[in-house]
Amino acid sequence: MPISLHDKVAVIIGGAGGIGAATAKVMAEAGARVVITHRPDAPGSTTKADEAAAILASLAGSGHRAFPADIANSETLNALRDSVQAAFGRADILVNTAGFTKPIAHTNLDALTDELIDEMFVVNWRGQFAAVRAFAPMLKASGDGLIVSVSSIAGMNGAGSSIVYGATKAGIDVMTKSLGRALAPEIRVLGVSPGVVATEFVPGRGAEFNAKTAATTPLKRVAQAEDVANAILACATHLTFSTGSTIVVDGGRAL
Repeated sequence: MPISLHDKVAVIIGGAGGIGAATAKVMAEAGARVVITHRPDAPGSTTKADEAAAILASLAGSGHRAFPADIANSETLNALRDSVQAAFGRADILVNTAGFTKPIAHTNLDALTDELIDEMFVVNWRGQFAAVRAFAPMLKASGDGLIVSVSSIAGMNGAGSSIVYGATKAGIDVMTKSLGRALAPEIRVLGVSPGVVATEFVPGRGAEFNAKTAATTPLKRVAQAEDVANAILACATHLTFSTGSTIVVDGGRAL
């Protein structure tokens, strides 16, 4: 039988984004108290905080919170951990959904500047690891901790929006395996690897791109954010004897 998330605290890094918000929704519906993060607002602006507040207001249940955090700044992740500890006294689930990409043709090597490569590894890999590092003691204290990181089939097939994006996601897959060993048995570590998702994550990709992709995908559609969120939820509620694995959610795209 599926496990209820009642009394669990789920921290969703990047919870104000498409997949993150969808994950917050299904986690809350399963009974968890949800923490979502949003990028810190510029002085005099509350845009990101307002967006996060709107997401919280839409969630089932009560007791949910939103905190600012910059995935590229480990100090803010440590501050997030301290805020969660002060507000809830525990954390049971950590979901890493934050990331970014920039579409660059794989043949255009010169466009992959050192600065872009460094930035993408900082946000897409180092930031995920830093979040794990910050929350690992709390998750261990739970005794039944779970980490889920959002990867991509680009990390498996070498395709995707750019070479460096695929490399960062391959790094997430390796990290999932390594942490699955290192943090057991108190913490399980899983990855969820989507193909194309109908969000605004990749700049310049819209309905036309999605339609072309759907036509060449065995299940004849691209993923919705909810498809990925349901896979993340399953890691917490059904896949309770799995760790170190990455679940592909791509409609057969990688076949």
